[in-house]
Amino acid sequence: MRLKRRVMFSAGHAYWLVGLTDEQNKALFGRWASRYGHGHNYTLVVAMAGPLDADGMVLNLSEVKHAIRAEVTAQLDFRFLNEAWPEFDLSQPGGVLPTTEALTLAIWRRLHPHLPLMGLRLYETDKLWADVLGDSMEAFLTIKTHFAAAHRLARPELSSEENDAIYGKCARPHGHGHNYLLDVTVRGQIDARTGMVCDLAALQQLVYDLVVEPFDHTFLNKDVEHFASTVPTAENIALHIADLLSAPIAATGARLHKVRLQESPNNAAEVFAETPQLEMVPAALEALVAG
Repeated sequence: MRLKRRVMFSAGHAYWLVGLTDEQNKALFGRWASRYGHGHNYTLVVAMAGPLDADGMVLNLSEVKHAIRAEVTAQLDFRFLNEAWPEFDLSQPGGVLPTTEALTLAIWRRLHPHLPLMGLRLYETDKLWADVLGDSMEAFLTIKTHFAAAHRLARPELSSEENDAIYGKCARPHGHGHNYLLDVTVRGQIDARTGMVCDLAALQQLVYDLVVEPFDHTFLNKDVEHFASTVPTAENIALHIADLLSAPIAATGARLHKVRLQESPNNAAEVFAETPQLEMVPAALEALVAG
């Protein structure tokens, strides 16, 4: 069985490498480059797994809370992360910046001796989070964005009656609109110095340039060439976004892992861009999603 625990802590961090010029740091870290840093209200989701015991528990929740508090939140809450843990001391060999990805991995390494971890998810904001599934330098980084668009679901070779039978209200001739929420998850190795899976600013710009700007406030069937011949269902839109992003993201050094497109509160589509999938990856990430 799976057990999840959610905790919060507040901390600051700085993205700045001594030895680089101001211009080099700004080129590497974009608007986040600063000697003095900035802060976040972090949310950590700890996913664990194990058999159900005679007391009806996977784990004693008091012991789980104590381990997370002792190993993580008591040490990080209201602290400057660059100085909180030795692994973030850049003056020492192996020191890495406390990015979301690097911080999630450091938390894994501190909790793993005490809890049967399945995965960790660390939200830096509601639009940026990282997942770690084991003690390796690989992590998943997710950014969230949105766009507004209209579409009509209908196949041109079918009659109105046939389209109505397949697509229902979505086949009405003048279309309808949604506020789409888009999650883009990339996967890669955490850089041993910068702590990044990829250039975050470059990733955000790619998603904006290739998806948000050309899709936002459009009638997809008419304004996006791909959907002139492809029915713009949530599934097809998500698949097209994955096709648009896969190669450009690979050029940043990461790999596109998943595109999730939420069309409405009750309807979302996911496309996994990596094949073949490692069997443990979808299950472990699924354990974190509901957290």
